[in-house]
Amino acid sequence: MASLLKFADASAEFGEATFVIFGAPFDRTTSFRPGARFAPNAIREHSYNFETFLFEHQIDLLDVPVCDLGNLDEVGDVDQMVELVRQTTAELVGANKFPIMLGGEHSVTIGAAKCFKETGFLIVDAHLDFRDSYMNSKNNHACVTRRIFEMAGPENVVCLGIRSVSKDEFGGDAKVQYIDAYQVNEEGIESVAKRVMNMLRCEKIYFSLDIDGIDPAYAPGTGTPEPFGLTPLQIKKLIHFIAPRLAGFDVVEVSPPSDNGNTSALAARIVREVIASAWKFRKQ
Repeated sequence: MASLLKFADASAEFGEATFVIFGAPFDRTTSFRPGARFAPNAIREHSYNFETFLFEHQIDLLDVPVCDLGNLDEVGDVDQMVELVRQTTAELVGANKFPIMLGGEHSVTIGAAKCFKETGFLIVDAHLDFRDSYMNSKNNHACVTRRIFEMAGPENVVCLGIRSVSKDEFGGDAKVQYIDAYQVNEEGIESVAKRVMNMLRCEKIYFSLDIDGIDPAYAPGTGTPEPFGLTPLQIKKLIHFIAPRLAGFDVVEVSPPSDNGNTSALAARIVREVIASAWKFRKQ
């Protein structure tokens, strides 16, 4: 794996680490604004902005065993990248590690999802991404939810924060469970998070965060910004609710060229939130 830059406070060796970070710098199927291939290192760079101590958790990340493996090689074909992510994630899951992937476009999540059996998938996204194929590719970033739905089953996938659905996705025969951003605003994130926990019956949950699930007022640096989204604080509260069951995480679709670094900083802070929240429950 390439990249000398490491995520802040990821100082553990692989053997002793609980959490293992790797980057998937890829954006070959991006349909609007490219740039997600630059995200893994941009997120790492901005991770150094934050204190090691998260006072609300009473956890110092210097005390948490985190390892950063660097970036996967950026291959030219989306199917090859999905397979490379699958191989890497399988090694981590096989070694009983908690994988954290820094995308990259959302297509890379397909590879990670293949490694989790008897697992529920929570996908925060502005878009349903339920097309069977897009631009002649079944692994396009617009097909992520559909591929995971096929692997995990309809009862094991929930999408949250949706506010953009094509007519074909909306009227198709296959139905994915989703809660749109408008429902979150009406019901409150606490109520919705509890509902998600009940909808996903599996003991383990894999959480995939497409950064465009967050409103572009907070996260403008993304490939396909969509107004009326979730807030960073809602994501923080959501992580708190799902942390006891978290088994893996990725953050995708950050596009550093599209803003001044705020979106990369937000992604880095959310990664730290996932680590602290999941660690707290593993230590109990």
